[in-house]
Amino acid sequence: MLNRMVEQQPDDLDLDAVFKALGHPIRREILEQLADGPESVSELAEPHDVSLAAVSKHLRVLEDAGLLDVEEDGRVRRCHLDAAPLSDAFGWLTRYRVLWEDRFDALADHLEEDET
Repeated sequence: MLNRMVEQQPDDLDLDAVFKALGHPIRREILEQLADGPESVSELAEPHDVSLAAVSKHLRVLEDAGLLDVEEDGRVRRCHLDAAPLSDAFGWLTRYRVLWEDRFDALADHLEEDET
């Protein structure tokens, strides 16, 4: 039996990391913060009721998913959003949205036929 990781395509692994990153509310909020422009780690941590170390771990998950670029400027780490992986995730979700819309349309057609 093959290992599931071996069977997955590299793009699937990238999507796994993106969806993992999106799976936590603090990480989603951080992405929203970064949508307004780059911020330092301490600026990103400020609105959250967690330690700076916890925020750093969340930032690492975002960085591993390719959603975050970190620029070091002396002792300050500035984070920048990289939205490209979100586009890949949106594309994947869109394929399934179209599939479900087609299925719902077919169901509606079927139900209309039964009514006549």
